[in-house]
Amino acid sequence: MGTITERKRANGSKSYTAQIRIKRDGKIAHSEAQTFERRPAANAWLKKRENELSAPGALSTGKNPNITLADAIDRYVSESQKSYGKTKAQVLKSIKDFQIASMKCRDIGSADIVEFAQELGDGRQPQTVGNYLSHLSTIFAIAKPAWGIELNYTAMLDAQKVLKRLGTAGRSKERDRRPTIEELDKILAHYEDRQIRVPTMAPMSSIILFALFSTRRQDEVCRITWSDLDVEHGRVLVRDMKNPGEKIGNHVWCDLVPEALAVLKAVPHQNDDRIFPYEAKSVSTSFTRACSLLDIDDLHFHDLRHEGISRLFELGWSIPHVATVSGHRSWNSLKRYAHLKSRDIDKYVNWARRPPCKE
Repeated sequence: MGTITERKRANGSKSYTAQIRIKRDGKIAHSEAQTFERRPAANAWLKKRENELSAPGALSTGKNPNITLADAIDRYVSESQKSYGKTKAQVLKSIKDFQIASMKCRDIGSADIVEFAQELGDGRQPQTVGNYLSHLSTIFAIAKPAWGIELNYTAMLDAQKVLKRLGTAGRSKERDRRPTIEELDKILAHYEDRQIRVPTMAPMSSIILFALFSTRRQDEVCRITWSDLDVEHGRVLVRDMKNPGEKIGNHVWCDLVPEALAVLKAVPHQNDDRIFPYEAKSVSTSFTRACSLLDIDDLHFHDLRHEGISRLFELGWSIPHVATVSGHRSWNSLKRYAHLKSRDIDKYVNWARRPPCKE
């Protein structure tokens, strides 16, 4: 019924986490854990708790005063019917390695959360700390009303306010970096030359042009299939589109501007339903290396999306119109582009590498 896991800390010392997990009818009816400096202490606690829990009526999970934050995290992961991404799963798993995870839920106050966040902030950016707290706050929000576990959601809200004012936690900074025509020419010429020398490599020129004009994220570019493409209506189905609170199953039809559609029409079919059957991370890494080699400073693959959206606003498109291409559900996210002024002419209209298309 119980297990002991040995963990090595960053400073070289060891800790021993004793965990008890009891299942009833295939579901976790009770889970709790405690971390100790010595294995004998972990063994002693494990035997004591196993004896206590074997007593009749002991499995009143929600009312158990010894439930730790790690227990609450385990229960959320076990019972959540809502799919979530790999990032959230990894964050929740890593939180269990911090001291706060071994604390009893009823004892966790705002000061403990602040201390945890400050520990997180050692070597992490404020936006990363903010993401950790955002994922953890989900558990604080539902633990008491759903399971009767004494996690103080107000304490979490208070801690987030404090940490924001201290600068320990914050939202991701909005990048304004846009590639110039000259930079795009250098990058595409680099890949065109490599494609000649290594024909089997990923068609990075096509991938970059499609990302630029379609405004698609790198993982979306590598996920789109031929069956998702609707050439007749000039649109593509973007599956599992990134969206706060909902990612898995969030499928959105997005319009394709003529240039983006022209890129796809020129891509040869392979023995894969995906149009660009490559790993998104590999595409991003290749782009970053190319920029470094070409002395192009601080340009990320994701900046192509920013450039594509900016271009549409400079063409005089409205927020609702741009959203049909970018896939934004909330128009508030597009208000950051409101300062852009319409150009008299599309800056790409006479670009030699502009995909040939019918307007």
